Amino acid sequence: MNINNHIHHGDGIHIYLADGIVPQLLLALPFVLALVMYILAAVVSSSRYKQWPLYRYAFWIFGILCAAATVVGPLANRAHIDFTAHMIGHLLLGMLAPLLLVLAAPMTLALRILNVNSARCLSRILKSCPVRILSDPIVASLLNVGGLWVLYTTDLYVMMQQNIILHVLVHIHVFFASYLFTVSMIYIDPTPHRTNFVYRAIVLVIALAGHGILSKYIYVHPPSNVPIAQAETGALLMYYGGDAIDLVLIFILCFQWFRATRPRASLSMSQSVNS
Repeated sequence: MNINNHIHHGDGIHIYLADGIVPQLLLALPFVLALVMYILAAVVSSSRYKQWPLYRYAFWIFGILCAAATVVGPLANRAHIDFTAHMIGHLLLGMLAPLLLVLAAPMTLALRILNVNSARCLSRILKSCPVRILSDPIVASLLNVGGLWVLYTTDLYVMMQQNIILHVLVHIHVFFASYLFTVSMIYIDPTPHRTNFVYRAIVLVIALAGHGILSKYIYVHPPSNVPIAQAETGALLMYYGGDAIDLVLIFILCFQWFRATRPRASLSMSQSVNS
């Protein structure tokens, strides 16, 4: 049995798909491990401290399932030959899954179950200069939205469909860049390098505009060897589906902003009344 199955698409382009049970299991293994490790960590944490919230379990499980669906299974296989399916995968892997996983607060969970030395080591990493640079909203936005512009406006999209290694690397970048972008905008886990809400809000608006403009660009200028009909459907999915997920991100940011400023507003009002 061959590990790779070759499919011809477009003008003689070879697309490589994982064929057989073993390759599929290998691709699924990281997601299974992430799922099991989180659940075990949450159970251990609940036995030592306060009960770990059930909704965080749900966020993690659905986030892992969304990410896994883009790598293993029918959607992943279809995405190699159908741009519409590829764009559904982008929404799941590059937008929805990172948001759900961030809401699951994995760093908080890790800090709760690690021993003192390991927790201090993790804290030092989170406080380090490289993390400070990468978690800056502008840098995270460039890696996230800028990476998508490179993917869809150059030959990289075609190249990743011809090379399985490049295909995997692009997916890894899309996921981690989006995760980094999400944690730079909303603070669920401990965040040593915090930025103010105004700064994050401005960068978020610009980043969302860049994402929306890219979807319109794809509608008019499809990537090489992508049929026009598929490009138009995929662009519409990217535009409206991205907006739906972005609305959740905007709501969380605004809610956190409101909660952070409400005590100050109440205090100021009380002082004004007393004076």
